[in-house]
Amino acid sequence: MTAASPSAWPPAIRALAHRNFRLYFAGQAVSILGSWIQQVALSWLVYRLTGSAALLGVTAFCGLIPQLLVGPLAGAWIDKQDKKRWLMLTQALMALQAFALAALTWSDWVTPPFLVAMALLLGVLTSFDTPLRQSLIGPFVGSKADLPNALALNAMLFNSGRFIGPPLAGLLLGLTSEAACFALNGFSFLALIGALTLVQGAEPPRAQGSMGQVFREGLGYAWQHWTVRTLILTLMAVNLTASSYAVLLPVFARDVFHGDATTLGWLWGAAGCGAFGSTVLLARTHGLPKVLGVVLVGVAVSALALVGFAATVWLPLALLGMVGVGFGISACNVGINMLLQSLVPEQLRGRIVSLFTAARFGFDALGGLLAGVLASHWGAGTILLAEGVVLLVFGLRLLSWRKRLHEGVPHG
Repeated sequence: MTAASPSAWPPAIRALAHRNFRLYFAGQAVSILGSWIQQVALSWLVYRLTGSAALLGVTAFCGLIPQLLVGPLAGAWIDKQDKKRWLMLTQALMALQAFALAALTWSDWVTPPFLVAMALLLGVLTSFDTPLRQSLIGPFVGSKADLPNALALNAMLFNSGRFIGPPLAGLLLGLTSEAACFALNGFSFLALIGALTLVQGAEPPRAQGSMGQVFREGLGYAWQHWTVRTLILTLMAVNLTASSYAVLLPVFARDVFHGDATTLGWLWGAAGCGAFGSTVLLARTHGLPKVLGVVLVGVAVSALALVGFAATVWLPLALLGMVGVGFGISACNVGINMLLQSLVPEQLRGRIVSLFTAARFGFDALGGLLAGVLASHWGAGTILLAEGVVLLVFGLRLLSWRKRLHEGVPHG
């Protein structure tokens, strides 16, 4: 259902002309802010209790690795279900997880193994939640022409939460406690549940056949299309290397810059600022070839900024480096999501989105675990510097494939 013609809206936000997407967008705004507050509070709690960079890596790994292991199968299952109903259920379960974490933290019953287990539970729920959210954006917009803009706006929302949430979490941690941050996140899920109850319109078509057939069909499509395969490979490379910065930020905040939770919030917020800038750019970018160009630039920027961040001990320069890292990673992740969802057929969207989230978050998990373990032996700065160099080498290889990538992207 559309409240007004998209042409009556500014081009950068034209997808908001669609009523269902506006409702989803509003509920998502609150939910995302709560999730970022919890993520910062959880990492700070783990490091406060243990002082272990390795355990930060393990916790981040457990929160993300289910999306690599469960995500592709979840995508096949999702394409056979009523997506809106299941998204509401996963939101309710994630709210219960946040409330349980808040209650047990407030009671001082939390231990490092418990926090790892809660991160793992959230990771399993997110394996279903993320592809459900992403695959519903197309039906909520109802226009293939406006889908790339809707995806960019959704990512802009995520990154504005990433910009606002961490500094807000740092302030809340100074004024209240980790338990209060977890409770706020629990309430934030109710906003999206409420918005989804107001969404109207036909249910997206469901895939037919057994789980095995549906899964093989999606995997076969991704493998047989060179452009899709290469875009997913790029996701793996960027998130295995550059995205691991998030695991080590508490180490930099306390041990390199001699700060506290507020310093951590500013570092995370700087990365969110850069990420928000990339989504503003992508929202204003018309044509898939130009989106591909932003992705290629993003690989280079994230690699160079990561090297700069790792090499400095001056906080203002580090904040600037985080802006660059956030911009580059988000340009890659969001741009590739826009390209994939625009290239694949509607009936395969849930499965391809699940492969996207598996590559995006699964390799983020592997990279975070690897970075945390290696940093405990060689130092956080050395590891981020090495990862920046590795990504730069990959970026040079990707540039040699630029012509073939452009041939695989529609120019209409």
